[in-house]
Parts: sequence; C-alpha cells; structure tokens
Amino acid sequence: MSEHESKLENAIAHKNVGEYDLAEAEFQEVLREDPKCAEAHHQLGLVYAFTGKFDESLEELKRAVELEPQSTQYLNDLALTYAMIGMNEEAKATFEAVLRINPDDPVAKKNLAYF
Repeated sequence: MSEHESKLENAIAHKNVGEYDLAEAEFQEVLREDPKCAEAHHQLGLVYAFTGKFDESLEELKRAVELEPQSTQYLNDLALTYAMIGMNEEAKATFEAVLRINPDDPVAKKNLAYF
C-alpha cells in the first residue's frame, strides 16, 4: 500500500468513528498531494454533509462525480445529499442518472419512489 492509500484509509477510519475534524484535515492533505483523487473528494463531501457544511459537501461530491462519472456510489451520495437539503429536482435527476448506469441499483430505485 502506498503512503497515499494509507493516508486515505486513515482518514476514512477517522470519518467512520465520527472524528470529523481529523478526517477533514487528512482528506484535505490527500487532495493537496493528489487533487484528482475521486475517493478523497467523495469522502470529504460526506464529512461535510455530516457536519452541516452542505455547500462544501455538494462541491466535493460533484467533483468526485466529475472525476468518476460512472460511480453509482458517488452519484447516489450526491443525490441523497440533494434530497437531504430539499433540492428534490436535482436529487431525482441524479437518481435517474444512476439508473441509466445500473438499472437495478437498489438505492436509486428505492429513493426514486419518493419523488
């Protein structure tokens, strides 16, 4: 495992136990070294969502999707964040984008039922 992968895994571990300040700092460090690390953008976006920084969250999640547009996980998390803050049209369109990639995606199918 590279030092980069190790830092990313460490940051994810902090996020998973609710140490959001540490996780945020480590994801930002990973992104300073590799600005095109989609997973770091994705995870940082989740940290921001968990801590109520929704503008920053959407920015990071959109960046992750730009870097890996076929990632249904990234798209679903972006759509869920849109839904959480009441951006229902954006959420619906993003869940529909997931289903164009994977028509059987359970997260998108379940959540589209709400719209």
